Amino acid sequence: MMIGEMAVSDRRVSVHKALADERRSRIAAELDAAPDGLDVQQLAELLELHPNTIRWHLGILADAGVVSSRAADRSAPGRPRILYSLAPGAEAAHREEYRLLATILTAMLAARDDGSGQAATAGRIWGRYLVATPPPGSRLSDEQATEKVVELLDQQGFAPRVEDGAICMYRCPFAELAATHPQIVCTLHRGLVDGALEELGTTLETAELEVFPRPDRCVAHLGRRPNP
Repeated sequence: MMIGEMAVSDRRVSVHKALADERRSRIAAELDAAPDGLDVQQLAELLELHPNTIRWHLGILADAGVVSSRAADRSAPGRPRILYSLAPGAEAAHREEYRLLATILTAMLAARDDGSGQAATAGRIWGRYLVATPPPGSRLSDEQATEKVVELLDQQGFAPRVEDGAICMYRCPFAELAATHPQIVCTLHRGLVDGALEELGTTLETAELEVFPRPDRCVAHLGRRPNP
């Protein structure tokens, strides 16, 4: 192994060790979702941890090269806030941790006769769990329910937009797996949408999921669920 390759390998080991702690992994996930950075107090509120605990974990992540820090722009005199962000290259390392697990689980489901059905069921369960449920007694319009699902998909990295009543997803977080096991990955994603729509109290469902009709998107066409 060349010296450069050893350095890259050592860095990956260091990053993986730093992210092995569930709290540090959650910090990295929050920073991944906040490109403008977050300060200690914001992270403490998001993770419900003491600010000093956050500072300690940030120190470990910084030593591993996972996070970087900078002073926020000041609009008034005084000490500036320190904002933390994922360091260049750390985002990929953070996401890479889950790629092997996702690949193994997808392959296991694909090998089962009922794998596609299990993927759909799991997607529906998690769609119902993850969507922002409206308050009791309120009823959402189809447009509002669709927008809620778009918000959920956006949080999960699908880069979605509503176009002509359909949900266009311009990024697939598991594109490589979807290419090899669409019957599992795409079925699970379809279930995610349908579970969220059910939880929101609408009669909409995915009438058709176009998988990569163009290289840059998948399209979920919505329709009405048939009457039971």
